[in-house]
Amino acid sequence: MSLNVLLVVFAGVFGLLVGSFSNVLIWRLPRGENIAFPPSHCPHCDHALAPKDLVPLGSWLALGGKCRSCRAPIKARYPVVEALTGLGYAVIAALFPFTVYGAAPLGLMVLFTLLLVGSAIDLDTYTIPDELTLPGVALGLLFALVGVRGAAEALPTFAGAVQGALLGAGLLVAIDLFGSWVLRRFRERQYPDLPIGYQQIALGLLAGAWLGPWGGLAVALVSAGVNAVARRVVRIPELLTLGGFLASVAVASSGVGPGLIGAVQGGLAGAGAASLVAGLYWWWAHRARREDDAADDGAYDPSAMGFGDVKLAAVIGAFLGWQNLLLAVVVAVFAGAVFGLVQAAMKRGNRVKFGPYLALGAVVALLWGQQIIGSYRAMLGL
Repeated sequence: MSLNVLLVVFAGVFGLLVGSFSNVLIWRLPRGENIAFPPSHCPHCDHALAPKDLVPLGSWLALGGKCRSCRAPIKARYPVVEALTGLGYAVIAALFPFTVYGAAPLGLMVLFTLLLVGSAIDLDTYTIPDELTLPGVALGLLFALVGVRGAAEALPTFAGAVQGALLGAGLLVAIDLFGSWVLRRFRERQYPDLPIGYQQIALGLLAGAWLGPWGGLAVALVSAGVNAVARRVVRIPELLTLGGFLASVAVASSGVGPGLIGAVQGGLAGAGAASLVAGLYWWWAHRARREDDAADDGAYDPSAMGFGDVKLAAVIGAFLGWQNLLLAVVVAVFAGAVFGLVQAAMKRGNRVKFGPYLALGAVVALLWGQQIIGSYRAMLGL
């Protein structure tokens, strides 16, 4: 047996073990529980699970899908997650051999787990926890920073990872900003966030079109600082920010300033940078007041897209780069549209969980992105 084949087998077994831990994350993260303590137990009778109850796939099959103690049914999702993780890790190890790509396949395996866990939680709760996405962005940047031989073909450079994370968050949040504006019939937000929120992100979009991503972030932070000092939201009309961005793109397309591509990329990256800073602040603020139910009155403006999707796109961009991120979004939109038509035909609910589609697109980009993008370039003669 060759070394590469042995590593594929090892990766598959390792994936089964990681899949078992992934089930812990899927259950505990949405509930705000500690992922390490108490040890694994039955959610029905709290019976502590013995090592023989924790064998990936084997324990579920041996027990007939029921708890050893209370005989309550165990969801089939548990072995499915374990099997998918084992299969995914083995495929990654086969397509990106460790002997060629060094540590890069480990980064792709981490991304696969983040996508699978985030999708499962989104299917259950319509949310993707910050504890998964924000550290995920950092991990993507870290793997790009320490990438070793051959990794450039599997993972982006550090600069590419930063660009991918910013453009990923920026693209999704721009869709959210303009979609929400339309849903509100172009009226201003009733519940702007203090000190930083969508108004500052929209300002980063506008400023980034002319000043680049870091200039856009700087302007957004200045606005947040003004809000903090004033202890109130100093409103910035969306007609100025969102309308101004559209006008800026139109002006730039005529050759003024950074040009069309530069304005769009700078604006999206500026909005993405402001989004990640806002996400970090909201995560910290939420954790600080988690026990104060009165701090959240449930008042929100209509939203075209969940902010968890914005951060998940940043994770994908950080691990795979902006080109694969765009491919992932295209696949996600297509898959979502097809499934939406199926739902409509079956007269089912029309609420769309975009996270799983985005994860599906990312897996397609992860496994076949290089070939698809290469074929597309060849078709265009690039």
